[in-house]
Amino acid sequence: MKQQADRPSDTLYLIDSSIYIFRAWFILPSSIVSPKGRAVNALFGFADFLSQVTDQVKPTHLVCAFDRSLSSSARNNVYPAYKANRAPAPEELKHQFTLCQTFAEKCGFAQFASDLYEADDIIGTLTDVGRKGRYSNCIVSADKDLAQFVGEKDQYWNFAKKQRLDYHALQKQFGVYPHQIADMLAICGDKVDNIPGIPGVGAATAAKLLVKWENLDNLLDHVEAVANMKFRGAVRVSQLLAAHEDTVRLARQLTGLWPVPNLPNSISQLKRRTADPACLEQFMKKHGFGDQRRERLLRSFC
Repeated sequence: MKQQADRPSDTLYLIDSSIYIFRAWFILPSSIVSPKGRAVNALFGFADFLSQVTDQVKPTHLVCAFDRSLSSSARNNVYPAYKANRAPAPEELKHQFTLCQTFAEKCGFAQFASDLYEADDIIGTLTDVGRKGRYSNCIVSADKDLAQFVGEKDQYWNFAKKQRLDYHALQKQFGVYPHQIADMLAICGDKVDNIPGIPGVGAATAAKLLVKWENLDNLLDHVEAVANMKFRGAVRVSQLLAAHEDTVRLARQLTGLWPVPNLPNSISQLKRRTADPACLEQFMKKHGFGDQRRERLLRSFC
């Protein structure tokens, strides 16, 4: 596994915030409540996570991307069953998503959410902004889908596992290069997001196909030639590709980037702002942060 040293002065950190909010919701006790009696366990966990990231890398440019809805994504217009296997978030967790956005804003970080686009799309769109500004991108997530946005000078940081992977390390992990991951998921499907794939074709076989044919369009142009590939079941896979081409093309619309309009187009717009200590402390007091936690978080962000 190849790791790169932190370069906070020219790195754009892009945080897949929702994963860390959900994790805190499930790990921390629901007995953590605000003075008004509302659950704030996810807020506390997300605040602690964000402070750990900040303390470790001292970012000058950091974005928190949030998912706002599981059912109103633009992808649902293409495939209504997209993510339909997921239960809706409870109201107390939805409330905390808003609080986490506000917290990130008060800490001086850019934060974005959309009713139509996912956090993945926000992050994928902003990686281009980082590259145009000659910054490397560091995507902070545990979601494999986001690895597709890692370029040759970027990193994928699974914070909980303390694991940083670059472009080539991700290729070793997935069997395909990051830019091929959306094609791979279109072939084998993604149960987590309820995306259909070719029945009986898994990620390992999908990777073999893409190593040979490079991308999905080229693969589908050579379906008959797949039968001559040197792996067990090649003839059957060739037949399955021909029979399920429409499914694969539909899935590919779901697995890749949907560019998000109206986001900043300059790296300067993503620069961390100076936090107002009094404003941040007032927010934390309102939501029941204890003295020691407030002091620790103020040291991190102010």
